[in-house]
Formats: sequence, C-alpha cells, structure tokens
Amino acid sequence: MGKVAVGAAVVCAAAVCAAAALVVRHRIKSSGKWARALSILTEFEEKCGTPSSKLKQVADAMTVEMHAGLASEGGSKLKMIISYVDNLPTGDEKGLFYALDLGGTNFRVLRVHLGGKESRVVKQEFEEVSIPPHLMTGSSDELFDCIASALAKFVATESDSQHVSPGRQRELGFTFSFPVRQTSISSGTLIKWTKGFAVEDTVGQDVVGELTKAIERAGLDMRVAALVNDTVGTLAGGRYNNPDVAAAVILGTGTNAAYVERAHAIPKWHGLLPKSGEMVINMEWGNFRSSHLPLTEYDQALDAGSLNPGEQIFEKMISGMYLGEIVRRVLCKMAEEAAIFGDAVPPKLKIPFILRTPHTSAMHHDTSPDLKVVATKLKDILEISNTSLKLRKLIVEVCDIVATRGARLSAAGIVGILKKLGRDTVKDGEKQKSAVALDGGLYEHYTKFRTCMENTLWELLGEEASENIAVEHSMDGSGIGAALLAASHSQYIEVEEP
Repeated sequence: MGKVAVGAAVVCAAAVCAAAALVVRHRIKSSGKWARALSILTEFEEKCGTPSSKLKQVADAMTVEMHAGLASEGGSKLKMIISYVDNLPTGDEKGLFYALDLGGTNFRVLRVHLGGKESRVVKQEFEEVSIPPHLMTGSSDELFDCIASALAKFVATESDSQHVSPGRQRELGFTFSFPVRQTSISSGTLIKWTKGFAVEDTVGQDVVGELTKAIERAGLDMRVAALVNDTVGTLAGGRYNNPDVAAAVILGTGTNAAYVERAHAIPKWHGLLPKSGEMVINMEWGNFRSSHLPLTEYDQALDAGSLNPGEQIFEKMISGMYLGEIVRRVLCKMAEEAAIFGDAVPPKLKIPFILRTPHTSAMHHDTSPDLKVVATKLKDILEISNTSLKLRKLIVEVCDIVATRGARLSAAGIVGILKKLGRDTVKDGEKQKSAVALDGGLYEHYTKFRTCMENTLWELLGEEASENIAVEHSMDGSGIGAALLAASHSQYIEVEEP
C-alpha cells in the first residue's frame, strides 16, 4: 500500500473514531437531558400529590370556609351567596314556562311545557341568538332591546296547543352568568361585566328591571319570575328528576357549586325565614383556597400572569380553562431545561393557552400503540413533529398528573359540602340518600377526569357512606333549570294549591 493510501486510511480511521466519540458524547448528553426531563416530571408528580390524608384536610378546610362565609359577608374566600331560591321544583309543576340564558356572546331562549308528575317535560324548544359585537359595548337599552325582540319573535312561534292559560302572564327564568348582587328571587344588581361585555350604564342597575322594561317596549306580557345562576339552575334540574339531590357542581370551562342549606344555619340571613325552611346557597367555590392545596411553581406562575392574580385559585387547579395551560407550562420547562423537543423551544409552545383542555384530554385518552393522537396534536397545535414514542409517553404522563390532581381535588370539595350537611357519614340506622348533580363539559367529555373524580369520592367517603351517595349528570341547568325555577316560583302556585 502506498503512503497516500496509508495516510488516507489513518485519516479515515481518525474520522470514524471522532464520529463515534461524538455519538457517545451525544448519547451521554441526551441521556443526561432525558434524566433532567424525568426529574422535572418526578418533582411535578410529587408536588401534585393528593393522598387521601391531604384530600381529607382539603375537605375539612372547605367545610370551615363554608361556615365562615355563611356567618358574615366577607368572612371567607367563599362568597356563599344567598340565592333567594327557597322552593326547588318537585315535579308537580304544570304549564308553559320560558327561560333566557345570557352568559356570553350568544344567548338562548327556551320554552318548556311541563306536564306534572306523570308527563314531566312534555316538550322543550330553544333558539340560539348571537349578540352583534357593537351591542356588547353599547347602551343597556340597546342590548336588552335586542334580547327582548328575539324573545318576542320566539314567543310568536307558540303552537295552538301550547299557550299559557287565559288571563295569565307568561313567566320566565333568567340565567345571567355575570357577577350580580342578588336582592330577591327576581332582582339583582350587576356588579361588573366580564367576557368582553362593557355596557357601562347597566353596572349598578337591576338586570331584571332592565330586561322587564325592554320586554314591555317589545309589547310582550311576560314576568321574570326568577333570576338565577347556572349552578343553581343545575341544582333545580337535578332536584326535579331526583328529590334526593342536595348539591350541584359545574365542572366546565369554569367551576362552581351550589347546595341546599337549612335556613336557620345561615347567620348572615336577617330576613324572615322561608316557609320551606331551606335556602339554596351559591358557593362560588372557584375562589376557595387553603394551605392544603398542592400548588406548584406552574400554578403560581399561571396565577401571577392571570387577569385576576390571587383569585379563583381552586378554579385554576381544577377547571377546563386551565388544565391544558398547566400541561403547556410543564412541557415548556422540559423544553427549556431538558431540550425534549430539540435545542430550541418550539415557538408555538411559548404561547399561553394555546394548548386547551380538549387537546390534553384527547392525548390522555390515546389508546393507539404508537400514541398516534399525541403525535397528531403536537404537530397540528404546536408544530412539533418527529417525536419519539418515549417522549409521547412522557407527555401523556404530564396530562395524567394534571387531570388526576384536578379530579381528586374536585372530589374533596364535594366531600366538604356533604360534611357541612352531615351527610358524609352514616348515622346509626339512618339511610338518608343524597345525590349530587353534575354538569359541564369537563365532567361530561373528559372520561378519565370523571372516572377519577367519582372513584376518589368513594375512596374518601368509605364503603358504607358511599352506598347512600349518588352522582348524577344534570344537563342544561342554565336552560331547563331556569324554566323549572320560574315554575316553582310562579305567582300562580298559591292559586292552584288546594
């Protein structure tokens, strides 16, 4: 072999050795990075831990805060708002009732025909209407005239067989999902608008008064019988179908709970005690906070960057608005510190709220052997491709940790309510059944969340108490529930009772 050939061979061998060394170094480096990713995951899992002992402390703290909120205004992070609903539907209600559901950029009008114990809901119809954007920042009269006009058109579609009895006013339940200071079953002043509304001259006004004036201007003879929030409506819908329903919880984009309290157990209530002896309390439980909540650095950063820092801490840990965002923040840290997606952090991953809970739910539920759904979501939403199966499994782990913590904390909150009502244990020989009505997209569509929440409920209550507690899906509280509350608070009830 000539000198040139020998020289080339040596150079070639050296190049091969250098390349091999580079591969080994890269492996060591990448395995070091993988170890860092796993340590971030392990630390996150530990910080999110919800053992039974911790959940029982959360449930106890919820009960304590409920007592404090009922004792005085501002006495607790829980507002414990008196809803003035003291008559929940029984199933005996008959007649034609309307509901109006205003909670965002669309509103719904509903008509429900109730047939009493035998026929129940004979017929229901609804129509959804978009609010023109300019009315969301216009005047109060313009906004409510738009709503009343749609209501009048809808009333005009009543069939011959569906009319209110002669000489009677039509009655309506009004679900208004904005902060209101309720002053009676059918009045409440708007504290502030949210969700993009800025109709300044409505603030401080009675929203039922505003709607009533618009209804009159539209030439409609209709009375607003009940002003309700969607959680109270869910409770009404649940009670209508099952007299054992004592509480309702919404787990959707946001979260809230309402329950039936004994009127004499509300020290801040200074009015006459209702005949029924009961009062529905709107807890506003999203604002619950306690030192026992397993908060992480990601929750603290999410809260600090939110529109309402320090508020709605419980909601930020358990509701659909935030679960996907917590997952994104964990993945962002892994991308920054462990380069799980390569040397640069994918630009899309840096965008807050780009990863929504329906996306993380789809990834969490992926049963394909190669986690194809996870790969597709990463590519479509975050523009991340060529991920390894190992990495996709890691991402599913993160989704699981976030959903599990949220579901278990939701269950602890429910146990707190049952504790307050004395229904978390079985008294000697007592077999009092209690049911909790649930609604909301998170509960309805995120199967693993729902299953985990229900299993945790039974775990915390124990076998014996669990036998007396049922969880039921109560659909469309903001619609049917509001119509049912118009029926149970109808001005004509006394007329019909013997």
